[in-house]
Amino acid sequence: MPNLRLAGLAALGLIALAACEVAPSAPKVTKDKIGPFPTADRPVAHIVSSRWSTEEARDRMNEAGQVMAKSGITPGMTVADIGAGEGYYTIRLAQRVGKEGRVLAEDIVGEVRDALAERVARERLDNVSVKLGAPADPKLPDNSFDRVLLVHMYHEIEQPYEFLWRLRPALRAGGQVVVVDAHRPTQDHGTPPALLKCEFARVGYTQVGMYDMPSAGGYLATFRAEGPRPAPKTIRACKMAKS
Repeated sequence: MPNLRLAGLAALGLIALAACEVAPSAPKVTKDKIGPFPTADRPVAHIVSSRWSTEEARDRMNEAGQVMAKSGITPGMTVADIGAGEGYYTIRLAQRVGKEGRVLAEDIVGEVRDALAERVARERLDNVSVKLGAPADPKLPDNSFDRVLLVHMYHEIEQPYEFLWRLRPALRAGGQVVVVDAHRPTQDHGTPPALLKCEFARVGYTQVGMYDMPSAGGYLATFRAEGPRPAPKTIRACKMAKS
């Protein structure tokens, strides 16, 4: 995937330049005629931090190792890390997929994306590229990814139906979306599994796996797209269960 390659750097002195090359100013928002999409019938958590625990603590729990194993991520795959933050998963995914694989790390906060771009350059991860996404559109190239990871960020997506609809074409045949989240209401930075399954189903995804994931603070769910992508006007919002 030529558009996912990050040019190798000759010296650490080029880090700042590399960050600029992968960190253009935020693209202008353009209106298209697709939609409208339904509004999610649930609160949306605010983005409070790109870090929820230290990398050392997460590694002691073997968080990334367990998530990648249960997600079926193997050498040579192409993986997107959406909501990549400081790059905890990005770095470990790069090691997992190896030189023949590719990782696209994406965030919607420009400063976070820039810091991650510098880290990728500093650690000389030639199989990683960094991109700025949009809240309702990951802007991924079509037919490109074996796995798309959404780790502790799904509850922050304000327009989940549009986001999932626009994500679908990026999956290769057999590709899966992997969600890691907590067993909590969305306003408390989690997503109830039944609500997650319903929202994915409304956009034409089938759940293929569900695992308890204490090391990652909750659960891991995997989905694949099946059948035609529904027309936005036919999508109906899931009703959140009343407590």
